[in-house]
Amino acid sequence: FPFPYTPYLIQERFMAALYSALEAGRVGIFESPTGTGKSLSLICGALSWLRDFEEKRQREEAQLLALEDRGQEGKKEPTSDEPGRPDSEGGAGEPDWVTAFVQKKEERDMVERLKEEQMRRKKRDDRLEKIRQNVQLKYAAKRKRSEEEETKRLLQLSKEVLSEGIGVDVLEQLDHNEEELILAEYESDEEKKVVSGLEEDGDDLEEEHVTKIYYCSRTHSQLSQFVHEVQKSPFGKDTRLVSLGSRQNLCVNEEVRRLGALQLINDRCMEMQKNKHEKKSDEEMEGKKRRVSRTVCPFYSYEQMQFLRDEVLVEVKDIEQLVALGRETKACPYYGSRYAIPAAQLVVLPYQMLLHEPTRRAAGIKLKDQIVIIDEAHNLIDTITCIHSAEVSGSQLCCAHSQLLQYMERYRKRLKAKNLMYIKQILYLLERFVAMLGGNVNQNPSCQAVSQTGTVLKSINDFLFQSQIDNINLFKVQRYCEKSLISRKLFGFVERYGGPATAVKTNKENQKLAGLQNFLLTLQQGSDKEGDPPMEADNDQLRTASPLMQIEGFLSALTNANQDGRVILNRQGTVGQSSLKFLLLNPAVHFAKVVEECRAVIIAGGTMQPVADFREQLLSCAGVDPERVVEFSCGHVIPPENILPIILCSGPSNQQLEFTYQTRDLPQMMDETGRILCNLCNVVPGGVVCFFPSYEYEKQVYAHWEKTGLLTRLATKKKVFQEPKKANQVEQVLVEYAKCIKRCSQAGGQMTGALLLSVVGGKMSEGINFSDDLGRCVIMVGMPYPNIKSPELQEKMTWLDKTMPRPAGQAPSRVLIENLCMKAVNQSIGRAIRHQKDFASILLLDHRYARPAIFNKLPQWIRERTQVKPAFGAAFAELRKVRTCILCTA
Repeated sequence: FPFPYTPYLIQERFMAALYSALEAGRVGIFESPTGTGKSLSLICGALSWLRDFEEKRQREEAQLLALEDRGQEGKKEPTSDEPGRPDSEGGAGEPDWVTAFVQKKEERDMVERLKEEQMRRKKRDDRLEKIRQNVQLKYAAKRKRSEEEETKRLLQLSKEVLSEGIGVDVLEQLDHNEEELILAEYESDEEKKVVSGLEEDGDDLEEEHVTKIYYCSRTHSQLSQFVHEVQKSPFGKDTRLVSLGSRQNLCVNEEVRRLGALQLINDRCMEMQKNKHEKKSDEEMEGKKRRVSRTVCPFYSYEQMQFLRDEVLVEVKDIEQLVALGRETKACPYYGSRYAIPAAQLVVLPYQMLLHEPTRRAAGIKLKDQIVIIDEAHNLIDTITCIHSAEVSGSQLCCAHSQLLQYMERYRKRLKAKNLMYIKQILYLLERFVAMLGGNVNQNPSCQAVSQTGTVLKSINDFLFQSQIDNINLFKVQRYCEKSLISRKLFGFVERYGGPATAVKTNKENQKLAGLQNFLLTLQQGSDKEGDPPMEADNDQLRTASPLMQIEGFLSALTNANQDGRVILNRQGTVGQSSLKFLLLNPAVHFAKVVEECRAVIIAGGTMQPVADFREQLLSCAGVDPERVVEFSCGHVIPPENILPIILCSGPSNQQLEFTYQTRDLPQMMDETGRILCNLCNVVPGGVVCFFPSYEYEKQVYAHWEKTGLLTRLATKKKVFQEPKKANQVEQVLVEYAKCIKRCSQAGGQMTGALLLSVVGGKMSEGINFSDDLGRCVIMVGMPYPNIKSPELQEKMTWLDKTMPRPAGQAPSRVLIENLCMKAVNQSIGRAIRHQKDFASILLLDHRYARPAIFNKLPQWIRERTQVKPAFGAAFAELRKVRTCILCTA
C-alpha cells in the first residue's frame, strides 16, 4: 500500500483487512484506537482498492472492445438470397436465430454504452488536465467574469436612473414585497402533467456516477481534518475529491447567511432559485405591465458553477477552501460541489446527508454499487435515531396555529382553493395536537394549566386515532409543506408583521395583525424563566426559527411504520411547557437501504466496543446476512508499559467501591472517592481528569468535599477545575486548565498540575484530546448507567425484549443498558492516549468492572493490559512505580 511513511504493523493489517472487505463487498466493523493513524489507513487502504478496481475495469473494457473490433472485421454479412435452414427451437420455445439476435443486440448496446462512457471520460480527463496544466485559463475566466459583472453593474445603474422620478415604482415595490408572501398555486404530483426540474439546460458532459467512496463523519472539523490527511497522502495529487456540506456551511450569499437558522437558509435558497426560473416567464411578458423582478441569487450561475466543479475536481480542497473559491469565482459552492459528485472518486460529507434519505436524494447521491465509510461511528445508532426523531412543544404548536390563522385571514382572497384546503388541514392538525396535551389553541399556552401531568407513550396508530386525525393523509400534507414552502412564507409574514418593532398600519386587516404581535409577545413573556436571556434575546430567537418548520419534522416522523416508533406525550405544568415527541425505536429501517444498495459499507471508529449493538440492532434488523459482516480490531501503537489501566475494588480505608444509586450518595462513599484522589494527586504529575456519572452527582460530591475540607487538601497539589454546563465556556476552562499545568511543570514547587472534574457524556468526554501532560491519569467514578426510569429508554427496552433474540439467556434490554454504559466509559477513558509516545494511567473506581460481562466490553487494547486490584495499597504501589519510571526517563 502506498503510504507517506513506513506504516506500523497494525496499519498494514488494517489496510489489508479493509481492502479484503471492499473487494468481497462486506459490511465491516473496524476499530482502531485514536493515535494509530486510522484516517491514513482508511485513505490508503480504500483508495488503493479503488485504483486497482478502476484499472481492472478498464482492462476488461479494453478486452471487450478489442474482441468486438475483431468480430466486426471477420464477420460475414448474410445475404437475402442465401438458402435458409429449418428453424431449430431455443430453450424457451423461440427459434435459435431470435435468441442469438437478442443476445447480439444486448452485446452491441453494451459496447455502445462503453464507447460513449469512454468518450465522456476522455473528454472530462482532457478538460481537467488542460485546467491543471494551463493556469492562463483561470485568469482568462476571472477576467471574463469581471467584465460581465461590470456590464451588469452599469446596466443596473442605467435602469435606476431611468426609473427615478416615476412614483408608481415605489408603490409597485411595496406591493411586490408582500406579493412574495403569497403561496403560489399548488398542484399535487398526481395532477402534474409535466414535471419541470430546476436544473439549468443539462450538463454538456453528463456521465454515469463512477465507482466512488463516500466518506462521512460527525462534524465539519473532522471532515476538514480528513481532507488534510488526503492532501498529505500519496493519493493527494491524483484523487478527484469533493467536500459536501449544508447550505449553512457553504452558502456565500451574505443576505441568505444572515438568516442564521438552517431551515430558513434552505427555504430562502430554494425560493431564490424558483424566482430565477419564474423570471424567464416574466421576461416573456415584455408587452404587458412591467413587474418588479424578484430577488435571485447572483451566485447561482450555471456557467460559473461548472467552472467551480472543474476546479474542485482538479485539486483536493476542504470546505473552507471551497467557500473561498466560491467567493472568488462568484459561484455557489453548495451546488457547484454537487455538480462534481458524478465524476468524483472520493466524496466527503457529514453523517446526516448520507443517513437521511430525502437529504441524500436532494444532494444527488447515488449509493448503488458504491462504497460507504462511516467514521467516528461509535454513536451511529443514536445518530440515526436522533435524525429521524422529532419534538414539538405546546408553545410552538399554539404559536404556529396563531401565525397560520392570521396569514390565512389576511390573504384568503388571494389564495387558491387547494392552498386554503391544505392550510385548514394543518390548522386542524395543530388544534388536535394541542388538545392531546390538554389545551386549547385559542388561549395562551403559558396560562393553561395541565390537569393530568406525566408522560404517556402511544403507538403511532393509537395517537392518530385518539387525536382524531387518522382521516388526514399525512403524506400529502408533508408533501404540500415541502413543495409550497409554506413555513418560509409564514416566516416572512411574521417577520413583516409580528415583530414588536414593526410599525403596523391602522387599517382593519393590520389591526388583526396587531393581535398576532401581542400574542407572540405574551408567548415570549410566558416562557421567560429564571436565568433565561433577556427579552431582546428571546425575540431574536423567535425571529430565527419558525415553529411551523419544527412541526413539519414531527409530521414527517408520524409517517413512519407503526411498529418502528412511538409518540410520547409529555404533559408538564402548563400546555406551553408540555410537548409531543416522536421516538424512533428501529434505526435499522433507515439504514437498510444504505447496506442494500452499496457494494460495501465500513463502520469505523476509535472505540467501537461493545459491537453487539451494531450487529443486532442495526445490521441484523436491516436484513444483513451475518456471513456478510466482518469485524476487525487492532491494538495500540504505544508500548505496553505506556498505559496502566487498573480496576480498583476498594479505597484507602477498605471501603468497597460500588457506586449504585442507593450507595453513591452515602458520605463514606464520597469521602473515599476524595481520599483516592488526594493520594493520586500526590504521585501523578501534570493533569488528572476525573469523570462523574452526571452533573448532579459531580455537584453533590464537590459540595461535600468543600464542607469536609477535602477540597482544600486537593487544592494544595492540584488546582481544581469543573466542567461547565454551557458549551461556550468549555474552551475557556480548557485553556486555563492547560495554562495551569504548563505553569506548574515549569515553576516546580508544591503544586504539580491541575485536576479537572468532568462528566460522562458531557462536553469533555468526546472530541477533546487530553494528550501528554493534559491527561496523565483518567479516573472513572462508578458506572454511568443511563436513567432507566426515562420513558424513552423503557419503551426501547420493551421493544428490544419483544423483537430481539436472547443470547445466553440474557434479556436484550439488560444488554442494552450495559452497552450504553460501557460505550460511555470507553469514550471517556480513551481521551488520554492520543499518540505513539503518550502515556497515562486509567483508574476504574467500582468493583463491578471486574465482572466478566462488563470487563469483556472494554476496548481490547485496554482490556489486555488491565489489572484488577482488590485493595488500594497494591494499586497505589503500581502508580508510584510508573511515576518513578517517568522521572527516570525524564
